[in-house]
Amino acid sequence: MKPPHTNHPGRPGGKGGDRPRTGAPGRPQRPDALDQRDAQRDAQRDAQRDARTQRNGSSQPPSRPPGEGTRMALPQARKPVEAQRVPQRRPDADSPRGTVWLYGTHAVAAALANPNRRLRRLMLTAEAEAAVAARVPQPWPIGPERTERARLDQLLGREIVHQGAALLADLLAPPALSRVLERGGPVLVLDQVTDPRNVGAILRSAAAFGAAAVITQDRNAPDENGALAKAASGALETMPLLRAVNIARTLIALKAAGCWVVGLDTGSATLSGPSLAQRRVALVLGNEGEGLRRLTRDTCDEVAGIVMPGGGSGLDSLNVSAAAAVALYELGRTT
Repeated sequence: MKPPHTNHPGRPGGKGGDRPRTGAPGRPQRPDALDQRDAQRDAQRDAQRDARTQRNGSSQPPSRPPGEGTRMALPQARKPVEAQRVPQRRPDADSPRGTVWLYGTHAVAAALANPNRRLRRLMLTAEAEAAVAARVPQPWPIGPERTERARLDQLLGREIVHQGAALLADLLAPPALSRVLERGGPVLVLDQVTDPRNVGAILRSAAAFGAAAVITQDRNAPDENGALAKAASGALETMPLLRAVNIARTLIALKAAGCWVVGLDTGSATLSGPSLAQRRVALVLGNEGEGLRRLTRDTCDEVAGIVMPGGGSGLDSLNVSAAAAVALYELGRTT
């Protein structure tokens, strides 16, 4: 019997045989058609990307090896976007540690008249110098630098209403609680009131109605800054502003000093000045959104609200600074 016929391994296409595979020994390897198309697409993609890069003025190199363009381009494409998100800081707006830029003619004049303020730099336009001098006659503890409004806009920011007056001063040192209790009048306690303009307006009302002091929380309350001082319209220099680490413990200390602690909240009993005329009141106001916190409310001797005849129309609450002014007026009533 004849052995079964087999093709010669080196013969291409004998009867019943197979063609040699790509990369077979002794044959040059040819690229597959699919690999060629992928390479062409990568080359076209890189060429289009490089053309866009040149139109946009980028500093990236004009060409890259195929397959590396997308991964290498991402970090460099983000850099200009991230750089735009970082605000440009004005070097003059950064005050030294422990100091604050005060602005506005009322706030600056009051600071010039406060012997407890350490003054560092005073910048005034010609009009602002005349306005400040009308409130606090010269000579002042510090000499003014004549400037223009555009310079103050650059220093403080264009959105700041500085009225042509800016004063760099040290922060005020808060007095001890025992010392401010020697003054007459109610004490205002702010439970996480965060808006500096509200705190400033409350300071102004406290000064107008003869309060002894305003106490804020050490955290979740604004620092002494220009916005607060301007809203206080000079009251920051005359009304003691204290900071408490723990509001509930401070209320307990006020009780021990003889104060009757009243929390101000809507939907409670009516705040009545005549009924509290024989007591020294510590009035507690909650923050702009949630009002009094539970622990603060529970520590109060009583919780009362302001009479608002128009509350039936849906307006049953006031801004915290407006509520403070109305409550202080009510506490001042004796009949």
